[in-house]
Amino acid sequence: METCLYIGLVIWAGFAATVAANADIQVVCGNDSVSVIWKISAELVPYASRLFLGSCMPSYLNQLPSGEGEAQFSYRFADCKFKKLVKRKYIAHKSYLTYRPDARPKPPAFVYPIKCVHERHEQGGSPLLNPAMGMSESQGGLVFHMMLLNEQLTGVAETNVVSLGSFMPIWAVVEQIYHQPLLLLMEKCVVASTPQLQPDSQVYPIIGNKGCLLESKNSNSVFLPRYHSSSLILYLQAFNFPLGEVYIHCKLVAWNPDALDESKKVCHYVKETSSWSLLDDPFQSSLCSCCDSTCKSRSRREADWESHSLSYNSVLGPLVIVGPV
Repeated sequence: METCLYIGLVIWAGFAATVAANADIQVVCGNDSVSVIWKISAELVPYASRLFLGSCMPSYLNQLPSGEGEAQFSYRFADCKFKKLVKRKYIAHKSYLTYRPDARPKPPAFVYPIKCVHERHEQGGSPLLNPAMGMSESQGGLVFHMMLLNEQLTGVAETNVVSLGSFMPIWAVVEQIYHQPLLLLMEKCVVASTPQLQPDSQVYPIIGNKGCLLESKNSNSVFLPRYHSSSLILYLQAFNFPLGEVYIHCKLVAWNPDALDESKKVCHYVKETSSWSLLDDPFQSSLCSCCDSTCKSRSRREADWESHSLSYNSVLGPLVIVGPV
């Protein structure tokens, strides 16, 4: 798995000239959001995970009959760290489309500026916000992503159609620039039929009890070995899912890798040993023994600190679950 991901990045780096030569980009600006469609060649489709709008990965990839792809970005300006520039007569939001064959701090190999400009409407002398401040909904300068990978684990999936009983490799990652290395956890995940959870929403639990992959007892779902502490691949089998459009809602947490306990862990069930295993250190699998009961919460003092921890509620979908082929 690790080798596949690395090879994918090396191949992608060789396509820089193709990206620059064939850039076909459409931009539609809203009042507080932007939609971008970037048409890419067939050779680039498997590596669309290296395309970014600001800090955001594509929200959807559409494969065309020609084999080419359309990487679609639909986000609010704040989601992707657009820069807000306030002038006397107008407000502008600026960012860049990029492709990055290598992780930061190496520079992108292709850059395309995106700028949305609106007339500024005065509102009774209200104070201006800092015009150069970048904004993001994620906490503490971290950016969280979650996406569906292809079967080879080399890039974004080319379709959002999933057959019942097949596997869905779900990749979660936290982009950390100014932090010491953090460990990415999936604290809770559910399947729902709607993009937003409501108190009366019908959900199917996947991960619960503070990091236990509940679905690993009912199917062959598992966490794959990490290739980096800041990312995690949930190899999820669509076993008991409802047919039709579904959304996967996950609470992602960036945590101190040296402070694992019953409330902060990544556990899956190993059928061969009939026991729960801790992904990041099987010798500490006793932390997972509570997965069949109730995993205790942290102390009040720790909980107060945890309330300021770095977490994000991410949604993946729509995914279309169809009957087995």
